[in-house]
Amino acid sequence: MLKSDLKSLLDGLIASWENEAVEFKQAGKDYPTSRIGKYFSALANEANLRNMENAWLVFGVNDRSRKIAGTDYRLDPEHLHRLKIQISQDAEPSITFTNIHCLNEEGGRVLLFEIPAAPHGIPIAWKGHYFARAGESLVPLGLEKLDKIRRQTLPQDWTAQIVAEATLEDLDEAALRKARQFFAEKYANRIDMQQVMEWPTNTFLERARLTRNNKITRTTLLLLGKAESSWHLSPH
Repeated sequence: MLKSDLKSLLDGLIASWENEAVEFKQAGKDYPTSRIGKYFSALANEANLRNMENAWLVFGVNDRSRKIAGTDYRLDPEHLHRLKIQISQDAEPSITFTNIHCLNEEGGRVLLFEIPAAPHGIPIAWKGHYFARAGESLVPLGLEKLDKIRRQTLPQDWTAQIVAEATLEDLDEAALRKARQFFAEKYANRIDMQQVMEWPTNTFLERARLTRNNKITRTTLLLLGKAESSWHLSPH
């Protein structure tokens, strides 16, 4: 990344300041690797939850004044980039920084650690523990967030998905009448048939669970759609 691009990136991160996917530290030369690992886990998980490609851990910026103060963390480039191996050894699954960028500003040296978002459906742990952010605080990854990440790999019900562009005009009147008659006969012992036949179309579809929140789904179109409305079912 060009120096000008890094400068623009840093300015943008400082302007928006800390959120759950960005962390600033002044960080001295002895800043503990274990602490970096915890932030790596937390920021990777938060980036995943926010559909972001990456998160950032920034050294050399005072987290109170928001000014560049410089950092002497691992001044030797080889020693600095060895951190990638150290992180990968204790991160689960074994991933590490996408890159470690160094920017020399008037206020001092700034390091921007580029952290990839946790893979789809797989939270990142550090030494067996999952971490997250709560505001600016580093905290254990809660069950709600953990479950949200893990559920990303569950298959979605294609037929239950809402078709935003579809309307009642896409439904076949004959198919609707037949479906309404079938529903009325099936539940005749619980609901008066005449009442079912008089329901507005939206009410019938919702009561028959053929729509979701009065929105037409692929199921609605598969069962009741006009032939010329089948284009709604094509991937696009």
